[in-house]
Amino acid sequence: MTVLIHLITALSKFCGGVAAALVLAVLILVCDIVVLRYLVGLPVTWQAELVTYLMIALTFIASPYVLVTRGHVNMDVLPRALGRAGRIVLGVLAAVISMGFCLGIAWASLGLLREAVSEGWRSDMVWGIGLWIPYVALPVGIGLLALQYLADILGYVSGREPSVDFDLEGEPSPDADGPAEGGGAAP
Repeated sequence: MTVLIHLITALSKFCGGVAAALVLAVLILVCDIVVLRYLVGLPVTWQAELVTYLMIALTFIASPYVLVTRGHVNMDVLPRALGRAGRIVLGVLAAVISMGFCLGIAWASLGLLREAVSEGWRSDMVWGIGLWIPYVALPVGIGLLALQYLADILGYVSGREPSVDFDLEGEPSPDADGPAEGGGAAP
């Protein structure tokens, strides 16, 4: 089980690297748009369309990385009030519901992707790219997010890797927001 958790975690971190590369590509393209359109006066139709598709892709591809690094907004009032067993139950319940939601979206988006491929849907912009290309990011990204939720569930059940910013004993972890080590409450 530990090997599976580590493999899924590594895949999620790889997705973060892919998303970072896509952010860099978007940054370069936006600079290209500014230079070509506003300084040179040339049209930038295909660049603007590509930036849109890359932003969509990086949003979904980055989602498992955000979950594994706990980069999302986290409300910890209820978990802090619960004991160790309550935090585990709450964590498993939240992960199962979230994974089910992700699997539902992935399934629906696979239908959309299949329809785009079978119907030959194309962008109505000048570039005319096949819409299956940007649509593929949704089931892949959301499917990988569901896989990371599975790793979280396995971590909770095995007791090896808690899925919150504090350990299962209730003390904040070094990664959690709060006072630095040795610090106390603000006066």
